[in-house]
Amino acid sequence: MKFVNKKVCLLFITAYLEARRHKRFKANTLQFSQAVEINIRYLNNQINSRQYKIKPSLCFIAFNPIKREIFAGDFSDRVIHHLIFKKLNLYYENIFINDCYSCRKNRGTGYGIERATKFMRSVSDNYQRPSYILKLDIKGYFMNIDRYTLYKQNLNLIKKFFKNQPAEINEILYLLKKIIFNDPTINCKLRGKKEDWQGLPKNKSLFSASPNKGLPIGNLTSQLFGNVYLNDFDHFVKEKLKCRYYGRYVDDMIFMHQDKEYLKAIIPKIEFYLKKNLALEIHPKKIYLQPINHGLSFLGAFIKPYRLYPGKRIRKNIYSAFKEAARGQRSIDSLNSYLGVIKNYNSYKFRKNLFARRLGLAVLNQLKAKINDDYTKIIPQK
Repeated sequence: MKFVNKKVCLLFITAYLEARRHKRFKANTLQFSQAVEINIRYLNNQINSRQYKIKPSLCFIAFNPIKREIFAGDFSDRVIHHLIFKKLNLYYENIFINDCYSCRKNRGTGYGIERATKFMRSVSDNYQRPSYILKLDIKGYFMNIDRYTLYKQNLNLIKKFFKNQPAEINEILYLLKKIIFNDPTINCKLRGKKEDWQGLPKNKSLFSASPNKGLPIGNLTSQLFGNVYLNDFDHFVKEKLKCRYYGRYVDDMIFMHQDKEYLKAIIPKIEFYLKKNLALEIHPKKIYLQPINHGLSFLGAFIKPYRLYPGKRIRKNIYSAFKEAARGQRSIDSLNSYLGVIKNYNSYKFRKNLFARRLGLAVLNQLKAKINDDYTKIIPQK
């Protein structure tokens, strides 16, 4: 592959390999991979000549773990998403607070659950003092992100981190304009039935978003930008509101304090900040304020004092996986990965009941397997 700049070549190859991970046998990926060197050079030339055009996305409704609208970009565009992510995330990681848990290496959902558990113990002096949890959710977060505000945030950061690199700044800003201001609802290809969209709230669909508002769920860049958009807010909570026990996963936020009145008092301050600076609103029906001893539902887990249970979403996903296995659509390794996850929770009774039911027995029969004594591993029968 004849690139003048070997560093650029390496970045493109890495972006390509990351983009195809877990998607190697998709038609779009195979088509790109058949002439990978030619396609990568073509993308690079398109960027250098400022003629890069984003191709139509594939739009569909995903039902698990929750119903949501997905825009899957063309594989060539996903390569560019990974290229941008690789260039920016190295710098952006340094500005994010520790307790931002979305799309971050070693700071994912498992880390978020661990931190939330630690918060509950610390704020309550190991559950000896009355303490409270406030949970907030932003109404239609991704669909209400203002693209001009987002671009300005990135512009300021890029000028800071790529100081004295005008060529790099120009190229990154060119790509960001293309990605941020692209409207994927134009010329997208719909997969599935129109009825799939029935029941999906308007604030969950880009087709109903206001002009220059909203990012497509499904793009790697959208996940990164979701963290960038609320980064100043995170620092506002930590540094201005002085909330020590605060964590966020996308737009799901938790706040903990010994003083219930403090948590009540910060709600209007949070609402004012979000509306004034980011044109966002707190979901009025998703404001929860309760004692810590009542437990916390967060990131698919239900955290109680000294106990950790798999939440409804995790249990639902496991039941779905077992139904697929009963139809011969799941392997033993696939189910064991689920069992490996929930064995870290207080889930013995749940695992035992799972295999005592008709569904669990049907799965073992279909796979010609048995379950071990503590219900954590399915073993093929000899």
